[in-house]
Amino acid sequence: MVRRSQVRQQIAQTHRSNLRENLQRRMDIARAKGDEALLQKLTAEAAYIG
Repeated sequence: MVRRSQVRQQIAQTHRSNLRENLQRRMDIARAKGDEALLQKLTAEAAYIG
């Protein structure tokens, strides 16, 4: 049986993974558009997320 703490941990890990994937997509789009200001903000966000 899976414990609640394990379920919470898995949910948190999945959430972080989804955040990173979304952020990477946003960074790729900003690069493609040449939007350096947005790319700098997204890079800072990536550092914050870890």
